[in-house]
Amino acid sequence: MNALIIDPLQGDFPEVIEEYLEHGVMKCIAFNRRGTLLAAGCSDGSCVIWDFETRGIAKELRDRDCAAAITSVCWSKYGHLILASAADKSLTLWDVVNGEKVTRIFLQQTPLQTRLHPGSSMPSVCLACPLSSAPMIVDLSTGSTTALPVIVPDMGNGVVLPSHNKFPDGTPFTLTAACFNKNGDLVYVGNSKGEILIIDHKNVKVLAMILISGGAVIKNIVFSRNGQYLLTNSNDRIIRIYENFLPSKDGLGAFDDLNKTIEEEDTVEKMKAVGSKSLVLFREFQDSITKMHWKAPSFSGDGEWVIAASVSKGEHKIYIWDRAGHLVKILEGPKEAVFDLAWHPVHPIIVSVSLTGLVYIWAKDYTENWSAFAPDFKELEENEEYVEREGEFDLVPETEKVKESDVNEDDEVDIVTVEKDPFSDSHMSQEELCFLPAIPCPDNPQQQDKCVGSSSKLIDSNHSGSPLSEENGQAANSASSPLEEDTGGTQLKRKGKLSEKGLGLQAEKVRKPLKPSKSSGRLSKTKNKSVVDQDYGNGVYADDGSDDY
Repeated sequence: MNALIIDPLQGDFPEVIEEYLEHGVMKCIAFNRRGTLLAAGCSDGSCVIWDFETRGIAKELRDRDCAAAITSVCWSKYGHLILASAADKSLTLWDVVNGEKVTRIFLQQTPLQTRLHPGSSMPSVCLACPLSSAPMIVDLSTGSTTALPVIVPDMGNGVVLPSHNKFPDGTPFTLTAACFNKNGDLVYVGNSKGEILIIDHKNVKVLAMILISGGAVIKNIVFSRNGQYLLTNSNDRIIRIYENFLPSKDGLGAFDDLNKTIEEEDTVEKMKAVGSKSLVLFREFQDSITKMHWKAPSFSGDGEWVIAASVSKGEHKIYIWDRAGHLVKILEGPKEAVFDLAWHPVHPIIVSVSLTGLVYIWAKDYTENWSAFAPDFKELEENEEYVEREGEFDLVPETEKVKESDVNEDDEVDIVTVEKDPFSDSHMSQEELCFLPAIPCPDNPQQQDKCVGSSSKLIDSNHSGSPLSEENGQAANSASSPLEEDTGGTQLKRKGKLSEKGLGLQAEKVRKPLKPSKSSGRLSKTKNKSVVDQDYGNGVYADDGSDDY
């Protein structure tokens, strides 16, 4: 590797698979801004929203008109909307709270990646990166599209757009990566010539250009959460980190100031000069031994770590670097390729999507440290004899233990001001959607029918006896179950209840008392016993004391 592996205990990053989520075949994932909800696009065209705190399904968004696989999902700034792109060339905007479809439009090419405008709470504009086509700005309210330039012509100001998926020299271009900056007023485009273009998407104009050494195709381009760093993943198997010197707000105004300080007459050279002052190469990451390609690179929530997955189909490996360029950890999961990858915005948690559609949650392997609760606590490998110090366990009067507090109890406590979250890029907004009411998953209908049928049979069997027998056998039934399986397991037997025939026989015996003669008594007892035995043979059971008078 390009650097020695440092001690993993020095960093706060995931280490082991904590658990996994399963719901259909999931293809892509995205956290909301706080990391409380996780959206996943499935292969059947649906989107499922997980409550990441409880790891339960909070909402499922399903469109009957869409059965194609979801290619990307994106949250709005405050989490009220979700934009999903599908393989049937569609873009669907969802209302998260109501679970209703806001709008659905179709493009000419399959959108592989979409991003909602990050500067608006209820955005109506998104950035789409279609397959084999130039990135475009899509107006979701009207369905109109505006293609963005992917090259800078030698003559002109960069407004000329390529036609028929070809450069002016006739060479076709491949997939182009693009993303918004933090405020959403600029779009950063990486083309197949190894150039990063900074574009004013409202005026469709190229403002600056940054060249990548080697001129390799740019496959991914991602901003950090705070907007200070830009990441690119190129076809030369190198991940590059650029430091952004433009302000997070009013980037267009900063370009106007830069243009005034540069006196280049040539438009292309002026764009390169402006670009050199906008983005500066900070670090490069690569595997110098295996020279592997990378997939789904991104930053951690605080921007201190960089992650990427290997493209190998038979392995689930996630590489973690620190921002200084050191490889700190290689996470190895099941023998399944990685489809998508995301770092939790707040906690040291990584979520990865496998080839089989499972979502694996990687978390830090915390060890018990009892010294955190008692600073003078010391772990012993074996028992040691302890020598008590003089006066160590002497009783101290309570008056000496009480010390005067330095806190003035008359001061007012501020319970209104909210401190800023160190991991967040803004204050918590009252409009922000952080949680959804959980919806319990219904059981299998077939199993419910079976349970209802068995319970109804049980109720019918419990009420099959006569009221008299239930009253007489109430005490016995309270101590034993009304149903009992026989040894063969194929016949259900009822205990402690007389049949109608047995009750009639008992009432007849009460009405006709037996004669005192011994012979007749023996005959009657024998006859009654034979009748009861016959009843037992027919499956009719009487109480144990039914023929003792």
